[in-house]
Amino acid sequence: MDLHLVDHPLVRTKLARLRDRATGNADFRRLVGELAGLMVFEATRGLATRPIDVDTPLERTNGVALARPLTVVPILRAGLGMADGVLRVLPEAKVGHVGVYRNETSLEPVPYYAKFPPEIAEGTVLLVDPMLATGGTSVHTITLLKKRGCRDIVFLVLVAAPAGVARLTQAHPDVPVYAASLDRELSKDGRILPGLGDAGDRIFGTEHAPVQG
Repeated sequence: MDLHLVDHPLVRTKLARLRDRATGNADFRRLVGELAGLMVFEATRGLATRPIDVDTPLERTNGVALARPLTVVPILRAGLGMADGVLRVLPEAKVGHVGVYRNETSLEPVPYYAKFPPEIAEGTVLLVDPMLATGGTSVHTITLLKKRGCRDIVFLVLVAAPAGVARLTQAHPDVPVYAASLDRELSKDGRILPGLGDAGDRIFGTEHAPVQG
């Protein structure tokens, strides 16, 4: 498994607050962005750079710039919460979007939307989604990106389940996964345990309610 756990005191403490059922939507949304912003430093450590000259107020010196374009791709909708945090660190990145939801009966992905910058295949793609559970959604999205010509893909998640990491690794062994935690297991209905609940619902305040009528 090409799994990298981002082990940092700030990451661990913010993740603990995310897990807490008492954390409200506003704080949850803020913490997701903050975590993503902290973790992106580790996930982008391998980005290629090129040398440049920089004129300081006193003299010319050497510096570096990114050698290739960078695209952030959140998996809708929960990935949007992470994308905001990543873009605060990398405001120059382009943004693509992939819409996929999981069929709650089959647990398989159902795609409904995809939109990418024209030059996405020319650089690194940072794919973001708070949770890697069964792996179906991430495998589908990475397959879609590769069909668009993308070859340098990094996947950034908050919590992952062993089954999801194994499925992703089998399908796309060339894609590294960066996570704040590798959790214990999946429940019978495909939810990560101990997890942090439904990230999308907690980010956007749309907790499931009984259907009337």
